[in-house]
Amino acid sequence: MGATDEARQRLQQMREKAQQLTEAAEKTTDPKERQRLQEKARKLQSQTEQESSMGGGDIFPSQ
Repeated sequence: MGATDEARQRLQQMREKAQQLTEAAEKTTDPKERQRLQEKARKLQSQTEQESSMGGGDIFPSQ
């Protein structure tokens, strides 16, 4: 596996983790915990987008 494939795989894992955090935030009843999870998901999504745009080779998968 080349460096590009590894970078794409890492970005996909980061996106999946952000989605999991978002889903966990939606399920929790504690407002502080919801806010914490949402913020963590936003930061991870932002980091993913930045790394994706810097790498140049990754595109968001169409779903």
